Amino acid sequence: MTTDIDARHLAWAYLSRVVQGPCPALSALIEQVGVVEAARAVRECELPESLHGPTELRRGIDCAEKDLETIARLGGRVLTPDDAEWPSWRLLGLNQLDSARDPGAAVPLMLWVRGPVSLPDSAEPALAVVGARCSSGYGEQVATEIAGELATRGWIIVSGAAFGIDGTAHRAALAAGGTTVAVLGCGVDRPYPAQHDRLLAEIAETGLVVSEYAPGTTARKHHFLARNRLIAALSDGVLVVEAGLRSGARNTVKWARRLGRPALAVPGPVTAAASAGCHRMIREGEALLVTRADEIVDEAGPLRLSVPGVVTADEAPDGDEGLVYAALPAVGSRLPDDLAADSGLPLATVRAALPALELAGLVGSDRSGWFRLTHSGRPPR
Repeated sequence: MTTDIDARHLAWAYLSRVVQGPCPALSALIEQVGVVEAARAVRECELPESLHGPTELRRGIDCAEKDLETIARLGGRVLTPDDAEWPSWRLLGLNQLDSARDPGAAVPLMLWVRGPVSLPDSAEPALAVVGARCSSGYGEQVATEIAGELATRGWIIVSGAAFGIDGTAHRAALAAGGTTVAVLGCGVDRPYPAQHDRLLAEIAETGLVVSEYAPGTTARKHHFLARNRLIAALSDGVLVVEAGLRSGARNTVKWARRLGRPALAVPGPVTAAASAGCHRMIREGEALLVTRADEIVDEAGPLRLSVPGVVTADEAPDGDEGLVYAALPAVGSRLPDDLAADSGLPLATVRAALPALELAGLVGSDRSGWFRLTHSGRPPR
């Protein structure tokens, strides 16, 4: 690798493994002298005092070429602040935080990504959905309904691919034919948890798997705390669906508040320990209570821009057809008998309304029943 761009990528990859995560002092050095010169300075230890400690342990490890080959073999790529795809608008808030008050509040040095889509920037609405790893059936149902409905409206669902609510939100977005982004606390070649290997592979096929850690990096506790700031930064708001009193989701809410993003929480049964953290955040004013997708759009997406193929409240059918359409779930299908019960309309009226909705391109049907069409014109999976 001898071209200028290859030299830069090698330098970025080398420094990524040296510091393993955010390093404001190194980012400042790169901005001052350029990434190639910064990499040389690290290798030769010609550094300001502030960088001696962060680079001492791994400055002699240079796996840059191997790491770049690994990410290419996975069909992935590296993103640096030099690249057009770099989500500079979303990460801008991290630059404005006081690192003395918020340790770890720094723009990532670079990102390793797998997947065909670009990182969400200002033009794309995105919601972070996080919560308990040991989720209940109630929490999983709420997360599925909200994430699935927002995905059908064209929202990107961002989460951390953990057990429980994270995984449920990713699966709901995939099932709705939407886009989802998984932010990892380890290398993108090391599925964590291991049981989510297939889920992460599916996300990488249609969405994006992101990490600031080089390939092969194992997950560590402090990586997840750093990862949470990226989940918040890449989203227009953070939704917590179930959280215990000591849940890590509260850390993601903290970052959302620091970045000026709306923090939202779903209430649960007052007897449920899995919702105690949500109730505490609501009570103490850390998060706003929400119960459905429309309320989230009101808070996290105040500008309701028209998206082709998306049925907004102003565009939805009215009369009997509107009642039948409203009775259809965002994900899944219903039979006419069920729609009649849910809408309060006679069965004959429902049967008359469904073909009209189908002709309008709003619904479809198969052996399982009638369903809404997604923003891409595909049925939910």
